[in-house]
Amino acid sequence: MLVRDAMSTVVLTIGPAHTLRKASTLMAARRIGAAVVLDPDGMGIGILTERDILNSVGLGQNPDTERAHAHTTTDVVFAAPTWTLEEAARAMAHGGFRHLIVCDRGEPVGIVSVRDIIRCWAPLRQPTPA
Repeated sequence: MLVRDAMSTVVLTIGPAHTLRKASTLMAARRIGAAVVLDPDGMGIGILTERDILNSVGLGQNPDTERAHAHTTTDVVFAAPTWTLEEAARAMAHGGFRHLIVCDRGEPVGIVSVRDIIRCWAPLRQPTPA
């Protein structure tokens, strides 16, 4: 199975000036764990995850004033839609992260998460008959 078969194609994109509160509100509304941060004038494409927000709040920083750019990972590993899920899982395990931005011709077209891969690899639990 390929990354394109498992990835989410609805990608939340935010700007580097979004506050962590705004980013977390948008992420929570979509029930997702990461947002792509687009900064065409600066860092390019980055990723902000729920863990980044949690770390900031845990340090006592104010989510109403902290900006996405200060917490965005810019040293991003990108996946291609044609990668196998094994390649994506290997990249995540090697890098110690749970999300990969999927790019095609330099543009983000999706995100694949550990959860997406597990859904593809493990059959859904069937209800036990009564």
